[in-house]
Amino acid sequence: MLANLMWAGLLLLQDASGGEVGWDLRSMWHSMGVPAKIVVVILFIMSAWSVGIMIDRALMYSAARKQSRVFVQQVAGALKDNKLDEAISIAERNKKSHIAKVVATGLSEFQAASAQVADAEVIEAAKRGLERSVAIVHAEMKRGLSGLATIGSTAPFVGLFGTVMGIINAFKGISAAHASGLSAVAGGIAEALVTTALGLLVAVPAVWTYNYFTNKVEAFDVEMDNSSMELVNYFITRRGGKK
Repeated sequence: MLANLMWAGLLLLQDASGGEVGWDLRSMWHSMGVPAKIVVVILFIMSAWSVGIMIDRALMYSAARKQSRVFVQQVAGALKDNKLDEAISIAERNKKSHIAKVVATGLSEFQAASAQVADAEVIEAAKRGLERSVAIVHAEMKRGLSGLATIGSTAPFVGLFGTVMGIINAFKGISAAHASGLSAVAGGIAEALVTTALGLLVAVPAVWTYNYFTNKVEAFDVEMDNSSMELVNYFITRRGGKK
């Protein structure tokens, strides 16, 4: 569909200028009016912004996944031997892991509470620390996704603005030429088709990627919640063993 819109726009641009317009982007650009150029520039900025977010999130999620696999294997042995300091040290070496961030906070809170409050409050203090950490890491994981959602929802309307301006130019062509043939409206309709296609071309990948990354974040949330519950069970078992 997008390719058909772009192709039709190019044909109309060529027809509007007497067959002198080439099929390259430079020829398209020179054949557009000022409003259409402004719309294209805005869509280009939105596209560059969305691509930047996609790359940043993809790298972050990939690193989080890889380091979490390593961290889980390493920290299991330290906790089994009740070496909390070593477990915290392992977590600090895997700073990009979402699970490591949560576990490090929980262990630190548990150690601090063990030295400061009564036994009955230690587990609750650790739980509160884990909940705060999960919320903070969740916010870090979701950073930038609202930008993708905004681009995905607004880019078609930016393209629609270019469409409206193109139709206005088409009617102006009819008025100026005192005719209703294709040559009188080709330029305006071409701008409308091209900007519409560009708006969709920017929006569709942003929406797809937003949904994909949102599912990733939800999976990370489940992993952090599970790790938190397992750590709380570990704390309960450890406190019960000391009694």
